[in-house]
Amino acid sequence: MSVLPVHHRTVTVRGHRIFYREAGPADAPVLLLLHGFPTSSHMFRDLIPRLADSYRLIAPDHLGFGHSAAPDATDFSYTFAGLSALTAEFTEALGLDRFALYIQDYGAPIGLRLALAHPERITAIISQNGNAYEEGLGAEAWAPVLALIAERTPETEAPVRAIRSLDGIRWQYETGVPAAYRELLSPDAWHHDAALMAREGQDAVQLGLIADYGANFALYPAFQEYFRTSGVPLLAVWGEGDEIFVPAGAEAFRRDLPDAEIHLLPTGHFALETHAPEIASLVDDFLNRHAGA
Repeated sequence: MSVLPVHHRTVTVRGHRIFYREAGPADAPVLLLLHGFPTSSHMFRDLIPRLADSYRLIAPDHLGFGHSAAPDATDFSYTFAGLSALTAEFTEALGLDRFALYIQDYGAPIGLRLALAHPERITAIISQNGNAYEEGLGAEAWAPVLALIAERTPETEAPVRAIRSLDGIRWQYETGVPAAYRELLSPDAWHHDAALMAREGQDAVQLGLIADYGANFALYPAFQEYFRTSGVPLLAVWGEGDEIFVPAGAEAFRRDLPDAEIHLLPTGHFALETHAPEIASLVDDFLNRHAGA
């Protein structure tokens, strides 16, 4: 297998600079990779080269994340509806009219909102710990977030603010990863995320988004109806040790998509950190059957 280069590009969308990684032939089937919190397209660094022979891979940094612009929270309303609309405009700026989605964590509600608005554009969905069901919410991990959603006060903000500290981010990478795979975790990953999360203005940006997460719960029935009516091919590759989005969220896809392909891997929330080769193989096989490669 040849190793194709990964390009690091920017495009301006609605006046904002959006950074994205791109690799693969320009005429190949497109896979749009949408990252989660607290990371960026950096999370796909080991996956993109493994799939670039056969697909055109495009991985943007959401506004406020990674190397994309991060306007002050007083200048941009950081909501999941806003980020999804911006993502739709990003795809239009790149001329993408048909693509598969790879969704993880925050990327799930952003991508699924995009699918609701433009179902004709979506060829298939890969969910890597990207949730759309209430049973997928880990009770202990979500308790402080649910308290913030219910009432935003200095007292409810404090424990949520700790989630994006270095220790809080490292917890997300390490929790649920068996000892046999711990040495595959690179500390560079959580230090990279923590450095970007420590930038000026990030406190208001991230608290605003977390406080808005309840708007995604309200759309879960619509996401599930989309699955049923579209019959979209779906692959779930899920870290079974994830305490944020637990395996029940992966299994739930079969309720609305009986042919959904579910693979639980012995790792945690950021499954690509330890199982990129296995995930790449599963994605390649799935897209080859469902996305016209």
